[in-house]
Amino acid sequence: MDKDVAVAAKSLIAHEKPKREAPNRYRSLTLASPLLILLLWECLSRLSLIDARFFPPPSSIVAEFFRLVATGEIASHVAVSLYRIVGGFLLGVVPGIVIGLCIGMYRPIRFALYPLIMALMPIPTLALMPIIILVFGINDFSKMITIAGSVFFPVVINTAAGVRNIDPVFIDVAKNYGAKTKDYFFKIALPGAMPVMIEGIQMGQAIALLTIVAAEMIGANSGIGYLIWTDYKAFVLKGMYVGLVLISFFGYFFSLLLRWLEKKLVPWQR
Repeated sequence: MDKDVAVAAKSLIAHEKPKREAPNRYRSLTLASPLLILLLWECLSRLSLIDARFFPPPSSIVAEFFRLVATGEIASHVAVSLYRIVGGFLLGVVPGIVIGLCIGMYRPIRFALYPLIMALMPIPTLALMPIIILVFGINDFSKMITIAGSVFFPVVINTAAGVRNIDPVFIDVAKNYGAKTKDYFFKIALPGAMPVMIEGIQMGQAIALLTIVAAEMIGANSGIGYLIWTDYKAFVLKGMYVGLVLISFFGYFFSLLLRWLEKKLVPWQR
């Protein structure tokens, strides 16, 4: 009997081992796939199999990045864009969370605001940018308002949906214990909507990056979007690719940051 148990245990370990090693193999693929694409791009461009004017070798793009770093140009563009992104993101997220919670909690507010939000959501914020510039001028605040308008809608809709999905049992228990309005707001609605709300915030940060590039292309004299647009018009495509890579990097970084915050704020979702 003991021998049978030992054989079964070895067999179980043999079957479990590949499952444990699988994640490491998949992580290596995460790193290997972009490196292979870059290597293929480099070879095709160097061998003139693709037009190097439109697709310069990645090595030359890296060299252009370090040149821009050495001149200090890239630092100024990144600092301005991050300032606009963070400011606009907060201007959109904070009202989106508050209004979304109110829409989910109170029926009169839901009937008053939800149809208006759904009617305004399909309008591209960039289409309203001429009006925003007329009202606020060509400055950083107008870019922040443009970003805020784009971020607001996914956050408010996801937050309201998160509140609506809260189990009614929690609300009944709060009523039985005489919970006040602030208790509903901060102890039931906010934590209950947090998982869905963070998904809306995650979507909002991606939209913020898309919006800032377009906004800086239209009416700005600095920022990553301005760098991309001016280098494109001057046909300096290496600088344009540097700007695109920077936007991609910040999108990935902000996504990781929000996922880390989600683990801290919503540990029961693990």
